Amino acid sequence: MTIELNMLALSVALGLIQIVTASHAASMQRGYRWAAGPRDEIPPPLTGIAGRLDRAVRNFLETVPSFAAAVLVAQIVGRHDWMTVWGVQLYFWARALYVALYAFGVPLIRSLAWNAATIGIALILFALR
Repeated sequence: MTIELNMLALSVALGLIQIVTASHAASMQRGYRWAAGPRDEIPPPLTGIAGRLDRAVRNFLETVPSFAAAVLVAQIVGRHDWMTVWGVQLYFWARALYVALYAFGVPLIRSLAWNAATIGIALILFALR
């Protein structure tokens, strides 16, 4: 398996970890009866770490489709160079850092991590030119 596909698989794992962590944090805040119930009523917004984890996973779900598409297109056309390798690693590690920084409420540096992950996607796309 190429490093690009390996980092894509690791990114899927990162996403699943984020979803499970955010879900448990929400359940701890709202109660497991709420989590197991029909959720018909609109609950109050999540606060603290539960809210930050929820927003981080939502942000991940906004970026990972573009990342996955770029990686898969690079694989299909047989593009494998320093830009694809650096791009996938930059995306993954910056996203891992992003969620940690968001969970702990660190501003500004979190935004730099988001930008680094976006540059990772751009590198992959630029390699396709």
